[in-house]
Amino acid sequence: MSVHLDHNSTTPMRPEVRKRWLEVVDEKLGNPSSLHASGRRARATVDDARACVAAALGVHEEEIFFTSGATEANNLALFGVLEAAAAERGLVTTSVEHSSVLGPAKELAQCGRRVTLVPVDKEGLPEPAAVGRAAAESPVALVSVTAANNETGALPDLAAVAEALARLPRPRPRFHADAVQALGRLPLRLQELGLDLASFSAHKLGGPPGVGVLWRARGVTLAPRFHGGGQELDLRPGTENVPGIAAAALAIELAVREQPALTQRLARLTRGLWEGLSASLPGVRLLGPPIESSRRLPNTLCVRVPGTDGKVLVTRLDLAGLEVSAGSACASGALEPSHVLLAMGLTRDEARSGLRLSLGWSTTTEDCKRALAVFHAEFSASRAT
Repeated sequence: MSVHLDHNSTTPMRPEVRKRWLEVVDEKLGNPSSLHASGRRARATVDDARACVAAALGVHEEEIFFTSGATEANNLALFGVLEAAAAERGLVTTSVEHSSVLGPAKELAQCGRRVTLVPVDKEGLPEPAAVGRAAAESPVALVSVTAANNETGALPDLAAVAEALARLPRPRPRFHADAVQALGRLPLRLQELGLDLASFSAHKLGGPPGVGVLWRARGVTLAPRFHGGGQELDLRPGTENVPGIAAAALAIELAVREQPALTQRLARLTRGLWEGLSASLPGVRLLGPPIESSRRLPNTLCVRVPGTDGKVLVTRLDLAGLEVSAGSACASGALEPSHVLLAMGLTRDEARSGLRLSLGWSTTTEDCKRALAVFHAEFSASRAT
């Protein structure tokens, strides 16, 4: 069986979450919008899941909206805020955001909205003051900064960004974070960070694919992207994925509850993995913040192996029984090098040699040992030829 070190793209479903999903499937619930008994039971299941997620995140139930994934949640946050705002108000985000933020940003710009991309430093971190300055240069409706970069694991200082935005004249911009990679891996107190909106994905933390969550604080106005039956307070219409939502809620509850212990364990395994890689691969370079930095996800290693092509290396390692990635899974089929690494100042050739290893709830010490053995064998064979 292969060793899976690509948890930032997806994580295996936890056994107890799968059990919950099957239980709800087997209940043969009706449509949550129906008034008959099976419909009412379905509605109760969705309501219970909403309450569960809200409790885990420390927010109000009416602030939680279920979507088909974080991509939809990000789109709803960006387009929702901008389309509800005056036409002259724009968007500020960073050059290293996920494609589900940069894609909407590009479309908003094409529609005439002013969009500013704030650059990052060599570790992949934006300067909070620079975000504040960008938001002060022209009327801005929304600032969107990822809570944790999915490729490098870099953790922007969201609280400092919020402080910079709070100093702006009113009406201040709304503040959104793509928090997909942060949930369950870091303490995440949304309101203490000064956020107004945040996006999450269930399948990154042991839940089912196809379920996302958008948190919208009270008082934030969003224009819906879709129109239909009025579900999710008319903000996200469409029949709810009841089994997926129930399973996702349990996954989020477990991830938040177990986060402190998981963070400690993953940080230890990740450090050991980096020490093993740096000892066995001459010239390997760690990308992003230093391994011991508080500005780095505990589970993520982004490395550059000189003289290699990341996508070719992914294939070689896969054939040898190790699953890793070359950048974001959403862009794994692209021929272009990672936009994140390019934004950090790497050349195109350097960016093509980037490789991401990411650990998750199911990763063991033995997995990491086997991964290092695969690397050692592959590069020993390369040197021998």
